[in-house]
Amino acid sequence: MVTVYDVPADRLISKASEELKSKIKMPEWAKFVKTGTSRERPPDKPDWYFTRAASVLRKIYTDGPVGIERLRTVYGGKKNFGSRPSHTRKAGGKVLRTVLQQLEGIKLVEKAPKGRKLTAGGQKFLDEIANSLKG
Repeated sequence: MVTVYDVPADRLISKASEELKSKIKMPEWAKFVKTGTSRERPPDKPDWYFTRAASVLRKIYTDGPVGIERLRTVYGGKKNFGSRPSHTRKAGGKVLRTVLQQLEGIKLVEKAPKGRKLTAGGQKFLDEIANSLKG
C-alpha cells in the first residue's frame, strides 16, 4: 500500500488539485487577493486556489490536527523592506480559512479539539491519488 509519504509532494499536490477542481469552487475575491503581507502581488496562476487547497490537505495529513495559525506560519514568508533587513510575516488567514471550510463541506476535513484533522474519506482521497502516481 502506497501512502502520501512515498510519492513526491509536488506530483501529489498537482494531481490532487486537478481532482479538487470539480469538488470545490474558487471564490470571486480570490482572483484579486494577495496570499499574505509578505507578497507584493496576487498569484499569477489562475488555478492557484486549488493548488493551495491540495497543499493544505497534504499538510493536515502529514502534521495531524492543524489550526489556522500554524498554517499561516507555514505559508508565510519574508517581507522585503528594501535596504532594511527582511522580517518573517504570516500568510493571510482568509484564504486558509475558506479552503478549510470548503474541505469540511465535502467531508475531507473535520474539526478537532486543536484545529482540523483529516476524515477517513480525506485520507482515502489522498492515498488513492498516491497509489495512482506510484503505479
